[in-house]
Amino acid sequence: MVWVGNQTLISHFIFLGLFTHSPLHIFLFSITMIMFLMALSGNGLMILLINVSPHLHTPMYFFLSWLSLMDLMLISTIVPRMAVDFLMGHGSICFTGCGLQILFFVTLLGDECFLLAFMAYDRYVAISNPLRYSVVMSRRVCWLMVSGSWLFGLVDGLIQAVFTLSFPYCGSQEIDHFFCDVPAVLKLACADTSLYETMIYVCCILMLLLPFSVISASYLKILVAVLRMRSAEGRQKAFATCSSHMAVVSLFYGAAMITYMRPQTYHSSKQDKVVSVFYTMITPMLNPLIYSLRNKEVARALKKLLWRCLCSREQD
Repeated sequence: MVWVGNQTLISHFIFLGLFTHSPLHIFLFSITMIMFLMALSGNGLMILLINVSPHLHTPMYFFLSWLSLMDLMLISTIVPRMAVDFLMGHGSICFTGCGLQILFFVTLLGDECFLLAFMAYDRYVAISNPLRYSVVMSRRVCWLMVSGSWLFGLVDGLIQAVFTLSFPYCGSQEIDHFFCDVPAVLKLACADTSLYETMIYVCCILMLLLPFSVISASYLKILVAVLRMRSAEGRQKAFATCSSHMAVVSLFYGAAMITYMRPQTYHSSKQDKVVSVFYTMITPMLNPLIYSLRNKEVARALKKLLWRCLCSREQD
């Protein structure tokens, strides 16, 4: 506690967490840990496959490797801390730690929003204008897109982290969440945050709707281009390529929009925690599964890597 004038400012927060120690919640915690390990191994394997397989050195897989890295970082920002808090029976976090968690979490969410939009544009160019694909989606352009994703996400993360912790917190220390989510933290502020909450609401709408508009426009044009194809095999291949990306977009944007595009009056702590599980744990776990199960090139790269490992063991 820190005394300022007549107010006692708190120096740390206490997480109420996602689980209690009931038998059901212990089982759910075990499932969460399995999901965490699957996300780590799946995304790590995707990054490895894309880097060691020359035939995966294309813009689509370049973006996919960055998506896997972002998912790895996102789930590692939240789950290990939550697991330690659960096992110790209590969880607290200092002001600086909370600010860093907000910074990393919001930055990575913003990164994924824009990266998914760039991935949709990449598919649009590949299907609608294949002859100019290598020119339009050059290595320099791909790096600029990834850098832009990180820049937009970082700016958003810095703004939200700095402004959120600039308010005085002198009431309850208990955050009714399992990490420092901005809406949950702001509920503890002992100052009027209505203007800032409105600004965050507008900012979140822009951060979600702008990339989602690019995705929608790209896939609308892709649909038109696919329907014009005379080859049934070409149409099937185009739909197969894009269906994986659409599944990822639906999972990520669906959960994010439910959380950040609803007015605060419609929020409840229990709903927010459940929905947060989707884009902090479930989506990072499912992304590599969706891309690997629906993608023959990734499956072929995995078989080659396994065969290479078996051959090297036999030689030893």
